[in-house]
Amino acid sequence: MPVQGQDDDPRMPYQLPFPKDAQEEIVIPDAVAVDERVWVPQTENVSFRPLCLNRSQGYWMNLLRVRQSGVLSRHRHPQPVHGFVLKGRWHYLEHDWVAEEGGYVFEPPGETHTLIVPDDVDEMITYFQVNGVMLYVDPWGKTMGYEDVFTKIDMCRKHYEEVGLGADYVEQFIR
Repeated sequence: MPVQGQDDDPRMPYQLPFPKDAQEEIVIPDAVAVDERVWVPQTENVSFRPLCLNRSQGYWMNLLRVRQSGVLSRHRHPQPVHGFVLKGRWHYLEHDWVAEEGGYVFEPPGETHTLIVPDDVDEMITYFQVNGVMLYVDPWGKTMGYEDVFTKIDMCRKHYEEVGLGADYVEQFIR
């Protein structure tokens, strides 16, 4: 319970300036965008919508959209990942659970898995926060490639330039 005093109006906004070096907030009213240009393609049927690309702390938050069933990728996470399913469902070959619409998934550091979108799912959209790097691996753990916040930024710049939004369109998501 707050101490009463000068603050008798709980609806009065904060009256002091924000810290001089504080970054601006990110507000995206149409996160599940209708404008296809904001979705950055990774393959023919896989794209992502950046929400926050935090280069100073090495994480990214995005919507991952898959528009065809099948194997998406096998990968390892050295840092934790959080996911929230907005549409459709998916699972990992290595686990017996299914991530369904409205469901939350926590992936601990060291988790290695193969993401599958079932045959009867036309579109899957999941909000992910990926910390650190995502290592693409073969079935025995050999690294075949990677993604990090910097490769995501590069992909966005290239795509946004190609679709006429301009390479600097990505700047609004970078912190």
